[in-house]
Amino acid sequence: MNTASSHRTDVTAISSQRKNPSMCQHQPPCPTADSADREAALLMASHPEQGWSLLCNGVLIFEDTGELLPDGQIIAPHRPLGTDQIMTAA
Repeated sequence: MNTASSHRTDVTAISSQRKNPSMCQHQPPCPTADSADREAALLMASHPEQGWSLLCNGVLIFEDTGELLPDGQIIAPHRPLGTDQIMTAA
């Protein structure tokens, strides 16, 4: 008798029952990862020494203003234009 086959679990049955709750438990809820104002979500983890932070909507933001969305989509850095013309006080 093969005991491995008698103890096999149907993975699809388990994965369909398991629901990952949203990281955002705030009221009102933070913007979703696919909304235009996704960067307004609250900070969950910050690692400035490594150059990244995690927002509660699952978006990873990087110090160069690039982003990695939960679905794997990459948002290129989007620094403001014309920063070479900004004057600072002496």
